[in-house]
Amino acid sequence: MTARLIVDSAARRLTLGDWNMPCAIGRSGACAADVKREGDGCSPIGAWPVRGALLRPGRVPPMDLAIPWRWLRAGDGWSDDPADPAYNRPVRLPRGHSAETLCRDDSAYDVIVVLGHNDAPPVPGMGSAIFFHLWVDARPTEGCVAIARDDMLALLPMLRPGDALTII
Repeated sequence: MTARLIVDSAARRLTLGDWNMPCAIGRSGACAADVKREGDGCSPIGAWPVRGALLRPGRVPPMDLAIPWRWLRAGDGWSDDPADPAYNRPVRLPRGHSAETLCRDDSAYDVIVVLGHNDAPPVPGMGSAIFFHLWVDARPTEGCVAIARDDMLALLPMLRPGDALTII
């Protein structure tokens, strides 16, 4: 795993080599991964592998990416319910458990880079859906890392298998 993406949570800056850009993190700041809890609004400190990307058709152009990716579909969701056996996993909606809708009305999830936080295996309640995505008006997130659309569209083709996003 190569930690090429570094998030300075205090400065709210993301760097990739010599490239440096503003980013948003969780509304509650950053916290140690072992104290991260579902719904706390904290971005977990640590190195999180880039698992792949989900792209919203019609909202982002087709791209040639080195990381695994697929188009989002209506009904795509992500379980955020600790009681769900599929906790912190992609799911189909509607569902009998709480889950985030990935095809949102705003632009935040037009690009989702899925990060390997609490996924091997997921521990219920330790945080779900920690993504790297687009920001909306530079607002804090629910625990994810977010950047401006133009920055993400430039950065996304640079991601490689084995990359990680490190929050410090």
